[in-house]
Amino acid sequence: MDGESDPYAVARTILLDKLTGQPRTRAELAGLLAEREIPDDVADEVLDRFTDVGLIDDAAFANAWVESRHRGRGLGKRALAQELRRRGVDDQLARDALDELDPEQEEETARALVRRKLKSMRSLDRQVAMRRLLGMLARKGYPGGLAMTIVKEELSASHEELPLLDPSGIEPD
Repeated sequence: MDGESDPYAVARTILLDKLTGQPRTRAELAGLLAEREIPDDVADEVLDRFTDVGLIDDAAFANAWVESRHRGRGLGKRALAQELRRRGVDDQLARDALDELDPEQEEETARALVRRKLKSMRSLDRQVAMRRLLGMLARKGYPGGLAMTIVKEELSASHEELPLLDPSGIEPD
């Protein structure tokens, strides 16, 4: 029997090729094997073996994903949870990974996003700036209460540095 007709060898080769580029979840790899028409029993056995030896570790994947996407893209917990769900990470593993995200770090990341965005909002009135900043934080998965608090505080703190127009269209005193 040659390597091409042995479904176990084919499945192992597919998984090793995909895991070489970047970490993947078990669900992603199972989907890939299904696309390649690897029989379910073979796929399950090979996936189990890769999990047993540590080549597939959804918990480690979730932790690394949360850390990377929070630091790199500034995503909040809600957005991170959605991404993990789309990638097939078990809900409990996702919750465990998200619990590792320090609330103070999440708040500081949101503040940094707002401060960076404020620099390009000099000519906007306060209400427009507030609406845009809240929208940005919402899209990045931050809770509304936290977003509102941070935006109000940062708008107040930046008043002298970045004079935003008040609703009348004139700069405040």
